[in-house]
This record gives sequence, structure tokens and C-alpha cells, in this order.
Amino acid sequence: MNNGVGVMDLLKATRKGVLVGLGTDAMTGNMLEELRSALWAQRLLHRNPGVAFGTAVDLLIKNNQEIANRYLQKVGQLKEGWMADLICIDYFPPTPMNENNFPGHLIFGLSQAAVDTTIVGGKVLMRNKRFTFLDEEKISKCSQKLSAALWERF
Repeated sequence: MNNGVGVMDLLKATRKGVLVGLGTDAMTGNMLEELRSALWAQRLLHRNPGVAFGTAVDLLIKNNQEIANRYLQKVGQLKEGWMADLICIDYFPPTPMNENNFPGHLIFGLSQAAVDTTIVGGKVLMRNKRFTFLDEEKISKCSQKLSAALWERF
């Protein structure tokens, strides 16, 4: 959509019945940060600090599940036979959290908290904020050497 600022009008698209999901182009791997970005972009686009809260949350929570179920199978519920990837996040909110205010905690609190544990297909890939199958220190040191060599070529 060409609106002069290069931001898709999510409100207009969803009103027209377009199923819009939320993703990342790998600029960040943090989908909750993408959720925050989607919300801020819509508020700037519409010049209204009160728009798109529910729409932004729906992109991640509802629409992504619907889109994934079109191409994958059985995602979005913790049930036997369903894909059940899971993360545990270190989050100790200063205010109570319940089903009514969870979206606010998701956007403004959980999005800024650290993932402690990641489980994919029943396999623990991260525990205590450390990958269980990678030597992060070794990879980081190698990456630093390779990136330094790359920058020397510019």
C-alpha cells in the first residue's frame, strides 16, 4: 500500500477482510518486538496513539495461528498430537496479570523480558538462557574474527 510512509495500513486491510499475520525479515528474531513495532507503526501512520492495540495483538495471537494452520497442521493448542513449541519467559510484572490485561502485558512487559527456556518438538533447545546444543562462546569468538576480517575488506 502506498501511503507515502511505506507502512501497510493494517486497520484498512483487516476491515476489508484480509488475513494479515505478523512476521520478521530476520532484522530481529523477536516476534514480540515485531508486535510492538506493528503497533507503533500503525499509531504513527494514523496519527492516533489510541489505534491498533487489539489489531496488533490479533496479528500475532489469532491470525498467525490461522495462517499456520492453512500450511502446517495442528498448531496453536497444547494438545496431544499438536505441534507444541513452547517458551518460558522471565517476567515478574509489577501489576497483576489476568485474561483481561494480558495483551497489555504481552506488548509492554513480556516483549522486553528474556526468554529463559525454549522447547521445540519436545526437545529443550535453551535452558537458563543458554543453548543446550551449541557452544555459544566458541561461535561468538569465531564470529568476531570473521566479522573483523570482513570489515577489513571494506
